[in-house]
Amino acid sequence: MSDNSNAKVNRLNRIAGQVRGVAQMVEDDRYCIDILHQMQAIKSALAKVETQVLKDHAACCVAEAIASGDEGEQRQKFEELVDLLERTRK
Repeated sequence: MSDNSNAKVNRLNRIAGQVRGVAQMVEDDRYCIDILHQMQAIKSALAKVETQVLKDHAACCVAEAIASGDEGEQRQKFEELVDLLERTRK
């Protein structure tokens, strides 16, 4: 596993710990605003990992499709990105 992959897995493990912490906060009937603040932090952390995965995809998979000169493969990678962006808007 690359250093980049290790960093993403480490971040995801930290996020998993945060989620368990929020579950405990709910069980402990903690103040709603405190729970919501933690949930916002989790969403922000996930967004950062998502951005890194997207950058990696562009740097690797999309770049390879462009370098291949295969229009079908290029179109497929472009459509994957468009589909992903459309799903995030819904």
